[in-house]
Amino acid sequence: MKFHAICENHLFVKAYRTGKKAVCPDVVIYVLPDRHANLLKKQNPEKKKINRIGITVTKTVGKAVVRTRVRRIIRAGFSGAVADRRIRTGFLIVFVGRQSAAESDSVRMKDQIGKGLERLGMFL
Repeated sequence: MKFHAICENHLFVKAYRTGKKAVCPDVVIYVLPDRHANLLKKQNPEKKKINRIGITVTKTVGKAVVRTRVRRIIRAGFSGAVADRRIRTGFLIVFVGRQSAAESDSVRMKDQIGKGLERLGMFL
C-alpha cells in the first residue's frame, strides 16, 4: 500500500489539538477527518478517498539512526495492521514515536497500532 504523507506542519498541529488520540506504550496515534479528502479523491486516479499519514519521532528518542529505525518500524507496523483489515478512509493519521519504541520491533508495533486504531474506530 502506498502511503500519502502529511507534509504541512499546520496539519500536524491540527491533529494534535483537535484529533482523537490513542496512547499505546510505544506510539501515540492521532486521527482527524481530512477536510480536503474530496479534493484529493478527484486527483486520485482510482477516484477513492485516501488517508494521509504522518510519522514524527522527537530527538528525545535517540540520535538520527535510532529515529529513522523507529519511523521504519512504525511504517511497517501500520502496513501490517491494515493489511488484513479494511480501514476507514478520508482521515489524517499521525503517529508519534515514544522513547520505548527504540527497543520495539515491528510485530509488537503492529499489535499496538492495531489496538490503537481499533479504539479510535478506524476499522470497518
